[in-house]
Formats: sequence, structure tokens, C-alpha cells
Amino acid sequence: MNVLLVLLAFWLPGLVFGAAIRLRGWTLAAAAPMLTFGLVALGIPVLGRFGIRWSLLNVALWTLVLSAAGFALAFAVTRSTRRRHPDWEEPERPERSVRDHVLIGLGVLAGLGIGTVTFLRGIRNVGNVQQGWDAPFHANLVRWIAEHGDARPSTVGTIANLPDETHYFYPDTYHALLALVFGKGGLTIMPTLNLAALAVVLTVPLGVAAMCHAWRMPPIGVASAAAVSACFTVFPYDSLWRGPLWPFVAGVALIPAMLAVARHLLEPRAIAGPVAIGVGVAGLAGLHTSVVFVVIVYFLLILAAVVFRFEAITWRRSLPSLVATVVLAAALGIPVVLPSLYNAGGVTSAYWASEATVSGAVGETITFSPMAAFPQWWIGVPAIIGVFLLVKHRRMMWMVGAYIVLGALFAATVSLETDLIHTLSSPFYNDNWRVAALVPLAGCVAFGEFVHTASGWFAEKVAPRLPNLKPATLTLVGVVVLALVVGGLSRGGYIGRNAARLQLNYSGGPTVSKDEEAAFTWLAQHTAPGERVLNDKADGSVWMYALAGVMPTQWNFYGAEFDTDAGYLSVFANDVEKYPKVRELLTDLKVRYAFVGAGKVTPTTQNDVGLQHLDSSPGFKLVYRNAGAKIYEIEGQQGVVAAGAAPGSAAGNGQ
Repeated sequence: MNVLLVLLAFWLPGLVFGAAIRLRGWTLAAAAPMLTFGLVALGIPVLGRFGIRWSLLNVALWTLVLSAAGFALAFAVTRSTRRRHPDWEEPERPERSVRDHVLIGLGVLAGLGIGTVTFLRGIRNVGNVQQGWDAPFHANLVRWIAEHGDARPSTVGTIANLPDETHYFYPDTYHALLALVFGKGGLTIMPTLNLAALAVVLTVPLGVAAMCHAWRMPPIGVASAAAVSACFTVFPYDSLWRGPLWPFVAGVALIPAMLAVARHLLEPRAIAGPVAIGVGVAGLAGLHTSVVFVVIVYFLLILAAVVFRFEAITWRRSLPSLVATVVLAAALGIPVVLPSLYNAGGVTSAYWASEATVSGAVGETITFSPMAAFPQWWIGVPAIIGVFLLVKHRRMMWMVGAYIVLGALFAATVSLETDLIHTLSSPFYNDNWRVAALVPLAGCVAFGEFVHTASGWFAEKVAPRLPNLKPATLTLVGVVVLALVVGGLSRGGYIGRNAARLQLNYSGGPTVSKDEEAAFTWLAQHTAPGERVLNDKADGSVWMYALAGVMPTQWNFYGAEFDTDAGYLSVFANDVEKYPKVRELLTDLKVRYAFVGAGKVTPTTQNDVGLQHLDSSPGFKLVYRNAGAKIYEIEGQQGVVAAGAAPGSAAGNGQ
């Protein structure tokens, strides 16, 4: 039931809106999540500006209003176009038989199955906590939006340890959508986040299938590309365990859907292309602004393919649609992107050291195995052959160009340190792993082209010897063998390999353990709304709000700046009897308890000086203890307790 709720949140709004503007078929199914995020990104500033609470009902009404407007506009434009250009006929759709669609569906199902099994094996349980650096920030943000009913980034500075910063910005479209389902149907924070990540994984095979179908790849190629899309380690799995980069992963996963919609620019269908792309750009920008740069690269390459006549276009018919697309993408995307300038310096100044030699980086790119210790030969070798076959067949040449451009950017980013490389990779935090995540999409398409070509050759050779064997049977057997090879047989199976990568940060520690979670529950029972708990930035206590609704003084692993109240306490709290300012700040923040966890987010993260040696510090009394956490009551702070809060108890009863 919970997974259905999350899937409906991802797909239903976009399906309604997409159908209203006359998207259809595979493109509609793949573009629905992208359109959903677009509706959310556009709704955040509008509803917030008018003081309308961010809630499931209000967002549903917002979706219906925009869908009605989209339907009316599509109807009017279609009617006007038919009246002014009666000779224009609807663009022909790819000639696909029922058998072709069934084959594509089987490929999508294979990809969905591989992705689902890999993800669930990797996280072990949907309630398990992701132990990475960024996870508590995302979790806190989802809960904050849900409880405060305002998704505007300028209102969430508190959870970034910037409570007074009204210009604070972080793209929170992903979190705003999840906030709508958090708490519904019994969804607590980790099932919400983990099921949402699973939903993102499921968008990849569907998006790849829709993209390849829209750009006229043969059915066996479409099916193979969709099936293999869930097997590349670097995307989506590496970005789900490392970080985790949940919003970024969602944005990259929806790029194929955007490229499927882009076909409507060459074959216009009323407003479907311009409106879907405009809303989609807003959605991708709201997920992560860096994804917009990737989309621009793809669109420029598609334009180049048109100019060099690799893709056909009727300019007289397409030009109005192209102009409308540029206008709508700018009008809907720029307002979402502009606030990101607040933190642009922090993004572009990030630094990650090189992790490969130039030759090693080129090898990783050629085998579609970025950041991998061992190449994925079973999909990498066919994929690189497929790149040459795409060139030979003049199919999706813009995708070949994207592989060259983005592959070269990855190889340079991971192996070279120059000002030019830093500038080009700056939208991605100069992070090798983020750029690496952009490479596998071309690998999916190239793999599909290889399978299509190889299966045609094989069928031609086998047909004279087995005249009674139907091509459909050969194709089905080929798909099954393909799924077995890439999913289960190769070097222990890519399912096992990728699941093992996910398990790196779903291991029950060291950041936040079950013991710490139990201590959070105790705090929830012994604190009142508005009360905060003094905590150390380095342990799992930054999770206490997301998991138990208890507000800490420090919200993330970066820690608060010294010139803030929380920052001052992190240095001097254990001198509460010595410095009057400590007592004053504790009272202002309504702090009665201090929490110290046994785990640390990284071995090198420094613990806060002000929370060390509390057992021997005057003014701190141990009231809760288990193997992984201690809670101290600060003497003289009982007056900050609001009505209804339970008092502290004797130490040692943490079982």
C-alpha cells in the first residue's frame, strides 16, 4: 500500500496533466513523473506567495487547475491550426504492431524487475536508515515542509543551520513532493525516502524505452536498451549509496523522458511538445539545477543533427513549436533557477581530487564503467560496438555526440586538474561521480543498437537451417538470454554487484544505529513541541528530527557557524556553570537535554568540543543510556519545559 501511494504521487499528477495537453503512449507514461515535478516546482512559489498551505489537497487542486488550462489551450491551438492549415495532417507515429509493443513492454518489465530486485536487496529493508552525509538533510527537509506547510526554499534555512537567512536556497522540489505523502498511510521518513528512490529507479527503463521508441529505434533495440538500463553500476546505484544524491538522481533519471518529448519539436502535435518541455524544464531545475545544463547539451546536439540532416524536419511546420518551446522553457525555468544564484559560489568552488589516470579515465568511459574498479564487460563491450553501429546506421547521431561530449567531460574531470575543466564541471560540484552518472544513457541506446543488429544477423544465418522457427520466438529467447546475462550470470551477476554497492551505506551504522534511534524515541516522549536538544554535529543525532520529530540545535554534519547560537554552544556547552552566556542561549533555544551518540559520520569528522566529557562536567546529569547513546539533563533548565513534557528519568533504563 505504501509503495502504491508513492508511485501514485510520482505518476498521477503528471499523467493527468500530460493527457490534458495531448501527450500519448509511451511518451506520456515516461514523462508523467517529469511533469509531476514540474507542476510541483511551479506550485511552490505560487502557493507560497498567496499563503496557501502546501498540502495534498491544495496541490491536487493546483494540478487540476493547470490541467484544465492545458486542455483548453491544447483544444484551442489544435482547432486553430486545423482551420489555418487544413493540409497539415497529424505526424505519423512509428509503425508498431501489437507484437512490437509487447516486446518493448517485456524489455521494460525486465528493466523494472532488475532495478527493483537490485534496490531492495541493496537496502535490505525499506525502514533502514541511509548512512551517508547528505541523507539527514534530505530527510529533515521532507519533514520540515510537511509540518510547516510551506515548501519555499527561503523558509527552510533552519535545517541548514541558517535560521535567519531568508535568501537561503536549495532545490527542494523533490522534498516538496515527498512531503505530501509523508505521514499518509503510516509512511514514516525512511520508507518515504527509500520507496521514492525505488520509484526513481523505475523511471529509468520506462524513460529509455519511450525515448528509443520516439526516435524510431527498432523494437528489439528498444526492449534491449530498456532492459539493460537498470544494470549500469554508476547510475543509478552509485549515486544512491554515495551522498545520497536523491534529487540529482531523479533529475538525471528523467532526462530520457525529456528527450522522448523532444521528438514533438520535429513532429509537432499542437502544444504537447512546447508545454511539456517548458513544464519539464521547471521540474528538472527544481530537482537539481545542474540537470538543466545537461538538457541544454542534448538539445543543442539534436539541433546540430537537424542542421546536418541526420534528423528530418519540416521547418515551416516546426518553427512555431520551436519558438514556443524556447519561450516557455525560459518563462517557466528561469524563475526556478534564479534563486540558485544565492549558493552558486558554494557549488562551483567545491573540489574533488582526481581519481584516475588519463588512460584509465578513457578506459572507464569506453567500457561505460565510470568509477568502477572492474569494467562491466558484458554491457560495456556490446555498447561501444553499438556506438559505431549507430554511426553506421545514422541512427540517433545526437546521442553519439552526447556520448563524446559527456564522456570526454567525465574523463577530463576524473583525471585532470585545470581551470577549464573546473569551469566546465562546476555545475556538478566538480564531482567526478556526478558527471559519471551522465555516461550510461548513451550506453543503453548503443547496447540496444548492438542487440538489434546482432539479432538480425543471427536470424539471417539461422533461418535457412530452421525454417519453422518464427522470428518472434528468436527475439523472445534473445531477450531472456540478455536479461540472464546482464542481470544474473555475469561475474556474480550485476544485480549482486550493484546491490553490494548500495549496501555500503545501508549497514545499520556507523552514523546512526538502532540504539540511537531508540534514544530518539525516548527524547520524543520526554520533550515538548518547540523544545530543542543539544547535540553533536558528528554523530547520528542530526537524524533526531527526521526520525522522531525532536528538534536538535545542529541539523547537519557541517555544523553551525561559531557566530550562531548553536555554534557557540557546540564549543562552550560543557562550561554551562562557568559562562553565563551558555545558560542564556540554552534558555533562549529551550534546551533541557544533551545527546551524545557513539557513532560518527566519518572517522575524520571532528566532534564538538562543547559536548565532550559530559559525565564529569558540572550541571549535566545522565538520564538515559544504552550501548550507542547517552542523554543528559542539564540542571537548571527544567523551566524551559512546556506543559505536557515528561520529566527525565534515572540513567540506565534505556531498554
